[in-house]
Amino acid sequence: MRHDFPPGPLVGLTSVPLLLAVVRPGPAGWVVGATGGLVLAAALALGLVRASRWQLLPGDRVTLARAVLVCGVAALVADATAGSDAGARSGLLVTLAGVALVLDGVDGLVARRTGTVHPLGARFDLETDAALIAVLSVHAASLLGGWVLAVGAARYLLLAVALAARRMPWLRGQVPARRWRKLVAAYQGVGLTAVASAALPPSAAALVVATGLGLLVVSFGTEVLELRRLAGRRPASASPTTGWVPAVDAEVLP
Repeated sequence: MRHDFPPGPLVGLTSVPLLLAVVRPGPAGWVVGATGGLVLAAALALGLVRASRWQLLPGDRVTLARAVLVCGVAALVADATAGSDAGARSGLLVTLAGVALVLDGVDGLVARRTGTVHPLGARFDLETDAALIAVLSVHAASLLGGWVLAVGAARYLLLAVALAARRMPWLRGQVPARRWRKLVAAYQGVGLTAVASAALPPSAAALVVATGLGLLVVSFGTEVLELRRLAGRRPASASPTTGWVPAVDAEVLP
């Protein structure tokens, strides 16, 4: 059994400060970006251990690059929130977020083409999406108001409800992946990046974000309903999935 640290998380841990050295954020950005790098490395290492894996698969490496970019975006958002040269750095923020969004269409494709689709990779992709949306929602909230934070908090609120619902263990189950839910997540990232670019007038930006929030409500609402339906079909002796990684439908991965 290996006792040293998996190489993939170490790459992420070292790549984040290298990116921050290029981005050159202020003090707040360095703290947030470096903290993000530590969380990324720890979570990825834990996921690999639980999946009994040592190496990242090809698609995972693309997702790792996206996650590092998200740490850079978080650093710039922290600077903007702290009022440090926010306008001048918005172009860089949009560029990093845009590259991360483009790569979102690459990791799943690489996994399928190489025959290396794995539940851990799907979860890594999902959490990277959620982190980018959360970070961008913080930035958009500074422009449009605190209600925008609901977009970034939606994923984590659902997780919190599932963990807290001891009397409703079916909420901790997993539903089959659906392509339209992936498109809803992609819309959030694209819409929030457009808002961050300041290319939209305030009314249009608010409409874009409000539409995304409505789509999230529909997405998560139907997920809860589907979990309830699946729980009704499950034999009484069966228990819902409680592991770290969900089931994967390879046909609907990006």
